[in-house]
Amino acid sequence: MNVLFVCSKNQWRSPTAAAIFKNNAQINARSAGTSATARRVVNARDIRWADTRVLTALASTTLLLCACTAHPPHRPISETAPTTANPLKSTLDSRHFDVLIRGGMVYDGSGAPGQLLDVGITGDQISAIENLTGAQANQVIDARGKIVTPGFINMLSWAPESLLLDGRGLSDVTQGVTLEVFGEGWSQGLLTAAMKADERARMTDENRYEITWTTLDQYMRHLQAKGSSLNFASFVGAATVRMHELGSAKRAPTKDELKRMTDLVEQAMQEGAMGVGSALIYAPGTYADTPELIALAKAAGKYRGSYISHLRSEGNQFLESLDELIKIGAQAGVHAEAYHLKAAGVTNWPKMQLAIDKTNAARANGVDVSANMYTYTAGATGLDASMPTWVQEGGFDAWRKRLMQPAARAKVLAEMKAPNAGFENLRLAAGSAENVLLLGFKNPELRKYIGQTLGQVSAARGTSAEDTVIDLVIADGSRVETAYFLMSEDNVKLGLSQPWVSLGSDGEALAPEGNFLKSNPHPRSYANFARFWQQYVGATAAQRIQISTADAVFRLTGLPAKNLKLRDRGCLRIACFADIAVFAPDEIKATATFAAPHALSTGMTYVLVNGTLVIDQGQHTGAKPGVAVRGPGYRPGDSPAK
Repeated sequence: MNVLFVCSKNQWRSPTAAAIFKNNAQINARSAGTSATARRVVNARDIRWADTRVLTALASTTLLLCACTAHPPHRPISETAPTTANPLKSTLDSRHFDVLIRGGMVYDGSGAPGQLLDVGITGDQISAIENLTGAQANQVIDARGKIVTPGFINMLSWAPESLLLDGRGLSDVTQGVTLEVFGEGWSQGLLTAAMKADERARMTDENRYEITWTTLDQYMRHLQAKGSSLNFASFVGAATVRMHELGSAKRAPTKDELKRMTDLVEQAMQEGAMGVGSALIYAPGTYADTPELIALAKAAGKYRGSYISHLRSEGNQFLESLDELIKIGAQAGVHAEAYHLKAAGVTNWPKMQLAIDKTNAARANGVDVSANMYTYTAGATGLDASMPTWVQEGGFDAWRKRLMQPAARAKVLAEMKAPNAGFENLRLAAGSAENVLLLGFKNPELRKYIGQTLGQVSAARGTSAEDTVIDLVIADGSRVETAYFLMSEDNVKLGLSQPWVSLGSDGEALAPEGNFLKSNPHPRSYANFARFWQQYVGATAAQRIQISTADAVFRLTGLPAKNLKLRDRGCLRIACFADIAVFAPDEIKATATFAAPHALSTGMTYVLVNGTLVIDQGQHTGAKPGVAVRGPGYRPGDSPAK
């Protein structure tokens, strides 16, 4: 007997009748061997979207008559009430799932309080959240005494290369991360032949890979085919589209060049970019003025994309740079987000509260602005952040050549020592050469300096800190990976206490083995999310902030998903993709340190990505079920990506 519809496509009045239909349709969908896509439409909130022929085929045994009334449009994640236990008790206890998570305290990612519920997973999606006593599954996970949350979203990931080298992404997935978001200023598409050549020249012999793609879509498909344990998404880099048209020139684009740049942004948005990402302290991104960035953000806004930025200054011009971010968001009409919000340098620490006040005022005035942070008082970048950007025009080879010219070197040295030389000088912001830690070199002969401070290396070489910086860049043939201790712990706590702040590691997804051990990363690559729980949220946290478990989960899941406009990630609801973390918050331990950064965090018991168990009792299973997650402007065509 087939389902009889009395309701129109956009109407449904009775939640109980809807639940009966949904549950019976799920049973019949499984017995009919239907696809995950077909099963997904069997959701009380999504039924109105489904073709009645599909629903009729799904439910062959139920006769359902219902009265109808107008139904409001589908609401985004931020407005959708959290899923609660199904009020019906019926024969559904005999259901069979692929995975069943039993007995955990479920936090759905919305900020709502946790509930003791079971979670049923069919294929790559959540198909039930309720008391599932009696239900069966191919795989049962005992979550008693633990919390069950959506997988975490890393809003600032530098894993597009490390995942190509090792798709397991161990350093992040062992912390509960299930989605990496790339694109701080630079993205893996759109690339010219010259840009590809620059990327190859930057690689070390140990970490070399072929660049077989040109567009962002091609990169996403390539990584998905190669295999990743983590899902991944990307902004299109503002510097990437600039280099595509202007190279590394320090000038404004012509009208025609700017038109081509905005066209490239639109192409990337159609390929699934989340928006435009800029990094405004680095050449050539720093050469972009505000009108150029507004134009790029407007192009992304046509596809509901966002603008996200490493501010032009996080130090002496911090507040002015935040004003620029807010202006770009307001004038482009897009969500705007600051990467790794911070007040860098002791003299700038009082500005953190002022920046928060400024952000709250903008939000109160209707500007959609937010931020992400990492959980450390040190940042990490390169020695290029200690030099003026004019010397870096034209790319690394031109930069290195200028540093070898006596007149240019003398000018650079003078500006590196001047506190107001017109560029963001992180060595001066750190206050001392002892607060600058050298992390990674391309030249094997210089790797003896890994883990030493700039002050120690300067003393050993008998040169000033500024001369040592220049000499190391020349000798290494790279910018030299570096950590700068810039922030106060009080400001980290203050920032993490804001309800509009999510987390981003600003690091790669690594493994404590093989070629990764030939350089030292910032420990945030291994412990940013674990440190959040251990240091700031847990009952025994040393720097505990005023935040509930439900809100902490929201900050890592529902908040970034809302900002990215992802309706089916960062959530535990029926039809959300089954990216799930199971853990006891007080058992999470961040073990990585600056002295020994290659150490996996512990305490994450289970992690599922798209319904597949990737972490089982704290151990990686070898599974690589990650997919490319596309943005709101994606035009799929025949793309297999989700």
